Amino acid sequence: MNIKLSFNDKNFSTREAVVFGVYTKNVDSKTKGKAKAKKKTELVFHHWPKEIIQAFNKVKTSKNFKGGQGESTEFNLPSGSTLVVLGLGDKEKFTSEILRRETAGIFKQYKRRSEELAFDLDTLMMHTMEQTVGICAEAIWLANYSFETHMSKKNENILKSVVFMSSQTKAKEKKIETLLKKSQVLCESINLARDWVNEPPNILNSEEYAKRIEQDAKKISGVKIKILGKEELKKENMGMFLSVNAGSAFKPQLVHLTYSPKKATKHIALVGKGLTFDTGGYCLKPSTSIANMKFDMAGSATVYAAFRTLVLNRVQVKITCVLGITDNAINSLATKPDSIVKARNGKTVEILNTDAEGRLLLGDCLDYVCDLKPDAVIDAATLTGACLVALGSEICGLMGNNQKLMDKLLSSSKACDEYMWQLPIIPEFHKDIKSPNADLKNIGSKGHGGTCKAAAFLESFVKKDIPWAHLDIAGVADSQSHLPYTPKHGASGLMVRTLVNYIENV
Repeated sequence: MNIKLSFNDKNFSTREAVVFGVYTKNVDSKTKGKAKAKKKTELVFHHWPKEIIQAFNKVKTSKNFKGGQGESTEFNLPSGSTLVVLGLGDKEKFTSEILRRETAGIFKQYKRRSEELAFDLDTLMMHTMEQTVGICAEAIWLANYSFETHMSKKNENILKSVVFMSSQTKAKEKKIETLLKKSQVLCESINLARDWVNEPPNILNSEEYAKRIEQDAKKISGVKIKILGKEELKKENMGMFLSVNAGSAFKPQLVHLTYSPKKATKHIALVGKGLTFDTGGYCLKPSTSIANMKFDMAGSATVYAAFRTLVLNRVQVKITCVLGITDNAINSLATKPDSIVKARNGKTVEILNTDAEGRLLLGDCLDYVCDLKPDAVIDAATLTGACLVALGSEICGLMGNNQKLMDKLLSSSKACDEYMWQLPIIPEFHKDIKSPNADLKNIGSKGHGGTCKAAAFLESFVKKDIPWAHLDIAGVADSQSHLPYTPKHGASGLMVRTLVNYIENV
């Protein structure tokens, strides 16, 4: 979707459809005698031209429009242009997320009704024009996504372009243009990640996935890439990673990407779980759980999208991105329950549940990146169904070994209006994953606290002097139907913005 800026512009008559934001406020109504004043709601026409307010008030049905969040109405100007009035609710409670959601919602309503849709930014203003443009652009580019790769007949949008209008000067427009390009890179990266997560597993196997990442990364200046296959992983002594791949018809792939700008003073490592499909192995998932297990590589797509965004926008931070990619399948060679394998760091692990495979793959990958001595390591994974039980499907679970790092990630998630909640790792959880037959076992003894115990297992493979955070995105990686800027079904792309914000401000 093409977004154009048109500053020093209030010529609405040339536009096909223009969106104006309207707010509400509570005021005291006049009463007689000593009766208490009652509150009534009035519309607030923030930065509306007088002639547009007058035109709106002349519309007989305008008296019925309350301006509540998500309400909309429209009327025609004498020129024939359609003016879309978008309710944003109480001005005192207006937030960036309300703007993001309502912009996305109104865009979806009109993308098959109008060839051009303009937004009057002055009436939608957050604290600054930069913030307003960034939020509205994100909302539109993310809401415009659809996965129709395998459809014989694709839906066609009537809408060809979106225009951001403002009365501010043309000089301001040039500055905003740079911000708009950065937002476009972010949204294109998120949408690429969505495409990969949505691909069916018979097409996106581990080898095909690594190939696509390599093809994309090679187009980006400043990125070094190497891919470790089965033989290289054996040399790295990644026994846990290889145990997950043992039943697969496709080779395991560890994709190692590096971006090292000359002025970088910080080094952040991102690690992603890339299970292109998870059957559960011999601990086979029930039919109700095995559907959509193509989404089990969303952690790898999430961290790659963040990496891609930061590199293309030339953030001055060294970034290592390591993606552990395989599927978890069943054949005569597949790892059996009760097997014991040796991890890269030398610890032995008893595999009591072959469906707790993501932590095995990630453990070896975490040990691998710790050898690079980064200032912080962050991993993302659709790791546990228990995270949905604990936090629901709208919240990302956060755990780690460094409170300062986790506080910064929580601040970034709040700045990006993405939900994240910290969960504990306590000594008892580490004790519970001790095995009588090996150093560790890959599940706890009791059925509760599965998300936190999985994180405790991962912590066993992080060097103690390196700050580490784990993002369990099992709930938020797909089907966030409550958000108008994500698809109702399929990959959401959430947590990419949080990671980008954190590294931009590290």
